[in-house]
Amino acid sequence: MSTGKTVLALALSALLPASAAWAANKDTIIYCSEASPESFNPQIASSGPSFVASSQTLYNRLINFDPVKNTPVPSLAESWTISPDGKTYTFTLRKGVKFNSNKYFKPTRDFNADDVIFSVMRQKDPKHPYHNVSQGNYEYFNDVGLDKLIQDVKKIDDYHVQFTLSEPNAAFLADWGMDFASILSAEYGEAMLKKGTPENVDNWPVGTGPYALQQYKVDSQIRYIANPHYWEGEVPTKHLIFSITPNVETRLAKLQTNECQIIPAPSPVQFPVIKGNKDLALHAVEALNVGYLAFNTEKKPFDNVLVRQALNYATDKQAIVKAVFLDSGTVAKSPIPSTMLGYKKDLPDYDYDPQKAKALLKQAGLEQGAEVTLWSMPVQRPYNPNSKRIAEMIQNDWAKVGVKAKIVSYEWGEYLAGMRKGEHDSALYGWMSDNGDPDNFAGTLLSCDNIQTGSNAARWCDKSYDALVKKALLVSDPQARATLYEQAQEIFYQQAPWITLATGKTFYATRSNVSGYRVSMMGSDFSKAKLN
Repeated sequence: MSTGKTVLALALSALLPASAAWAANKDTIIYCSEASPESFNPQIASSGPSFVASSQTLYNRLINFDPVKNTPVPSLAESWTISPDGKTYTFTLRKGVKFNSNKYFKPTRDFNADDVIFSVMRQKDPKHPYHNVSQGNYEYFNDVGLDKLIQDVKKIDDYHVQFTLSEPNAAFLADWGMDFASILSAEYGEAMLKKGTPENVDNWPVGTGPYALQQYKVDSQIRYIANPHYWEGEVPTKHLIFSITPNVETRLAKLQTNECQIIPAPSPVQFPVIKGNKDLALHAVEALNVGYLAFNTEKKPFDNVLVRQALNYATDKQAIVKAVFLDSGTVAKSPIPSTMLGYKKDLPDYDYDPQKAKALLKQAGLEQGAEVTLWSMPVQRPYNPNSKRIAEMIQNDWAKVGVKAKIVSYEWGEYLAGMRKGEHDSALYGWMSDNGDPDNFAGTLLSCDNIQTGSNAARWCDKSYDALVKKALLVSDPQARATLYEQAQEIFYQQAPWITLATGKTFYATRSNVSGYRVSMMGSDFSKAKLN
């Protein structure tokens, strides 16, 4: 999918004042974001910065997650019932929830069942009038298998919606708390269709969230204004500004000069500076994520399991985590984070052993070595705080066993698009959980179906692994599910489609006078953020 930045270049209605001038206002918070959003519709985006700028600011979902237990709690759905056979879910919707408005549209009604149907069917039904708008490919919706799982969704009345599934699915409820499950306005969709401008729905979003979009200048700034009717209560800060600042050093400099009050993903080398400044505060959140290097198993030499095993032995993971993550991460050995249901504690790992690596490469017929590309991410993430440094360390490790890796990088949108198409030989990537269910890792990132959708960056399909992961979704008993995931991890270890690198904590930094801003599994919550 193209990043759609040009489509998103919404004209500014007025010149924006310099952020420093705004910083003095108590009614404005400036957030230094890492990148421009791919889209303001989280259904057709898949990157963290896009979700922060859209789903986490402008929209709500049927459910939310308890920040401590990571279990589903009510949001736009007040409650739900599940049929005994696990195939029918009925949601009771919240009354009195108002949509935001914009220069193209003023809502005439509150949120109701029609909006849920519209938000689901746009993604599910290829014949839906909005399905092809903005070149949407609904990657995430398809990644978790909802396109095939949902047989039917119907409106019982204005405040009750019923989903019928083709089979029981233990992760289904949790899916409705994910970014792609944001609820859009059906009334707005209809109005824009009549006007002949359906793309406005994605470019000038209308949601029920704490903020409404006001202005957007690509690669520069996004301005939001507080929703005066927000159903969860008053939003204390009237203006929220995203100052798009891809460079990690520049973000910290802006925080120090009060040009922004919140920054995501500071680099571990910056922690002492932040901690040493009384005007700043560093925050850490235990996160559900995994950082890894995916081998493209459809391309030589990575189609050979011996080569993949060899390069696992050739990579000094401990040294990487020590040098790059400092105290912000731990070495990972599984695609499932260690605090999650189904994690196999006694799973073996590939120790650093260059001799073993050389022997395996010889066995694979690569005694003379090989030349490959190694894609390095252009953004910092908790699971990869410095991709360039990690890539260089891997390059250096591989060179010792005769494999020459050429490091390449691209703009983030291009990087994601290229990886989805399988253009890489090997690529650094990672995943942050959206819903606290192990399928979000084991299925989304490694199932055969998700080679097509692009989230399986290793393009690895192992029938026995796939069968275990699919079976785990049909089972509601947590212990029985856990056993299936443990068996799947053994296959993963043997087949080595990735070098699993690390699980990182999520860090962010604020000015000391910021309160109420929260980061959790669901991402960034600005709804209670204010300057004291």
